[in-house]
Amino acid sequence: MSVIIFGLASVLMLSVIAGLIRVERGPNPADRMLAAQLFGTTGVAILLLLAEAMEVPALRDVALVFALLAAMAAVAFVKRAWHPGPSEKGGGPS
Repeated sequence: MSVIIFGLASVLMLSVIAGLIRVERGPNPADRMLAAQLFGTTGVAILLLLAEAMEVPALRDVALVFALLAAMAAVAFVKRAWHPGPSEKGGGPS
């Protein structure tokens, strides 16, 4: 069973490599940020698979921390890159 899990983790690593290409060639920062989100979710999936295959429960905790960091990175990117449109300026609460 662990051979199958290691195989799945290897396939997910190929997804990370594809994301690296997108980070390098991304036409705009949003594409690069989505690729970084791919790293976060794929990294979590890989860690969870390895935790199961190697029977190391601490990897589940590390996966949880990575998931939280990926979410915070997305929030930070949106706060930095968001430019309100003309209808959103002024009238609403801050």
